[in-house]
Amino acid sequence: MTVSVFVLSLLAAMAIGMPIAYALLVCGVALMAFLGATSGLVTFDSQILAQRFVEGADNFPLLAVPFFLLAGEFMNAGGLSRRIINLAMAWVGHFRGGLGYVTVIAAVIMASLSGSAVADTAALAALLIPMMRAAGYNVGRASGLIASGGIIAPVIPPSIGMIIFGVAGNVSITKLFLAGIVPGLLMGLAIGLTWWWLAKRENVLPAPQPTLPERLRITAEGGFALALPIVIIGGMKFGVFTPTEAAVVAAVYSFVVGMFIYRELKWSQLYGVILAAGKTTAVVMFLVAAAMVSAWLITVANIPTEVANMMAPFMDNKLLLMFMMMVLIVAVGTALDFTPTVLILTPVLMPLVLKAGIDPVYFGIMFIMNNAIGLITPPVGTVLNVVCGVAKISMDDAFKGVLPFLMAQLAVLFLLVLFPAIVTVPLQWWMR
Repeated sequence: MTVSVFVLSLLAAMAIGMPIAYALLVCGVALMAFLGATSGLVTFDSQILAQRFVEGADNFPLLAVPFFLLAGEFMNAGGLSRRIINLAMAWVGHFRGGLGYVTVIAAVIMASLSGSAVADTAALAALLIPMMRAAGYNVGRASGLIASGGIIAPVIPPSIGMIIFGVAGNVSITKLFLAGIVPGLLMGLAIGLTWWWLAKRENVLPAPQPTLPERLRITAEGGFALALPIVIIGGMKFGVFTPTEAAVVAAVYSFVVGMFIYRELKWSQLYGVILAAGKTTAVVMFLVAAAMVSAWLITVANIPTEVANMMAPFMDNKLLLMFMMMVLIVAVGTALDFTPTVLILTPVLMPLVLKAGIDPVYFGIMFIMNNAIGLITPPVGTVLNVVCGVAKISMDDAFKGVLPFLMAQLAVLFLLVLFPAIVTVPLQWWMR
């Protein structure tokens, strides 16, 4: 009955058009009122709700969120994103379907800089869609490729989604960051191979091949952008700084490079850049705070035990249990955005994961990857909507274009379900 109250109150609030954060608060109120009226586990008290709401955002690791978002804004305004695309263009743009390979390479590199799928997708689409349209590419297919490349950002470190999951699930964020490297690269490889197969049908002329001196010059210009992921990952591996400190390093580094080296970031732009990062941070933090109210009541109501009882037939088989959870998350991800899905399902599924003896870091990577894929599945599909807006195409055309790449990403997801060592073995090497 408690599970029904939780689900129905959340769905009812969303059905009347209430924003997710407020829907989570309504869900918390409904749970508290129900528990107070039936079991006496907790008495309804608005002050307790307010206290839990404030405590939800009062978490040191969450400081990484605004700084990584700010770093992403500095990168776009300071020319780092454009130079990454120019670098990829110089080395692979002359191949058949070269702009597609540029998209894949740029998406992987940019994912290691910002950690935001929406920001990366918007930057890639704004720069590459006009070029691909002018070169004669199928715009729907090109948009699908860019969208599927954008969702690599939450998987490759630094990842804002991993920070939120780590806080909600009490999992090491450093381990999540390091464990996400190989799966993220596999996602890039999968869409790259899919594009290679599809590019045979593209009747377009390749771009001119730059000379070696031109390639080296462009590579040197992009060197400062390429150095950032090395600094972040190396710093965390060798214990120089924590993920929260890494976010500050990324923000300062991207500011210095954009302002004083590339000189594309102007002092007059700072207010707008900081305001944009602040607005996005406010949305994320409000969601986190509201979700923590529901998470506390989910624990009090013992909902994870009820869910575990429902999943009891699968508890003795880790592979089957992971498969069932992945199917559940795929289904939820089609209806909810990335952050709400993480915040709602983490407190429900983590006790089940721990009880079954599944590595929480491995589960976290699978969970984040699954939610990232949800960003390109309608009807919500936030990243797909971003691409539609930039390319000015319909959702139907975008979904037709993204479908082959969506299948490739799902294939990677279920490959990792079958072979967890692909995630866990590289993590053990990184943690040496």
